[in-house]
Amino acid sequence: MSSPTPAAEDFPDVIVAAIQMDCRVGHKADNVARSIAHIETAAAQGARIVVLPELANTGYVFASRAEAFSLAEPVPAGPTSQAWIAAAARLGIYIVAGITEQDGQRLYNAAVVIGPQGYLGTFRKLHLWGDEHLFFEAGDRGLPVFDTEYGKLGVIICYDGWFPEVYRLMAMQGVDIVCMPTNWVPMPAQDARHPTMANTLAMASAHSNGLNIVCADRVGVERGQPFLGQSLIVSSQGWPLAGPASDDTEEILYAPINLKHSRSARHLNAFNVVMRDRRDDVYDPMLGTGWPLPRN
Repeated sequence: MSSPTPAAEDFPDVIVAAIQMDCRVGHKADNVARSIAHIETAAAQGARIVVLPELANTGYVFASRAEAFSLAEPVPAGPTSQAWIAAAARLGIYIVAGITEQDGQRLYNAAVVIGPQGYLGTFRKLHLWGDEHLFFEAGDRGLPVFDTEYGKLGVIICYDGWFPEVYRLMAMQGVDIVCMPTNWVPMPAQDARHPTMANTLAMASAHSNGLNIVCADRVGVERGQPFLGQSLIVSSQGWPLAGPASDDTEEILYAPINLKHSRSARHLNAFNVVMRDRRDDVYDPMLGTGWPLPRN
């Protein structure tokens, strides 16, 4: 459980990075090596929180459950986690990266959270999309919050971002920055003239909850499945800080985040603060979870 939220002025400004890369299914060693090269580039540009795509080490479109098992690893003991742990320690940064996690006979679409001092924890995707139901168990660890010198980090993966309850519960726990590894695919009836639905949802959720959101998507076509790219970093006011990225090219987005400004931006005007204006007499502010209720 997260600790009380310190004052915003106690935190330094931080540069966050969303790494957009092409991940090839089954080519785990190459995926990890290229991810580390991108991480090193981001760190050299000053990034201290770096987010990689969903299932960044294994690729996404598995042919069978057996193939998924053959690529999965325990966390944090597996070689991918260990490689990212070493990179974070060497570079003095935080890494949030999608990984195929094996826990006994169960597989999870997960994200590992790593800091300069080592492994911090794992988020397991709560809401499975499409054929993920054939390979993964639904996440069983809720919405953990990770305390850092740059503020409180929350994590979601891809389709989790379609559920407003997820963002609200993170905001109620005092999260400042949401890290979203993702593999966005085209939505039904999507019109190329309009922004992707995922970006629209991220901007709306950031605005209505006062959250910074770092969306790291992948690009490419894998076994016939196209991915959208268009990674995005969104401010706590809901406006893009960086991106959307291209729809077909590996690239890194960077944005500075100032927590004092981010938290003050939750005050929309002299009268309205969304989180304060909630009608606790009408609906349960913690959506029935019973988690402690921080008041910022």
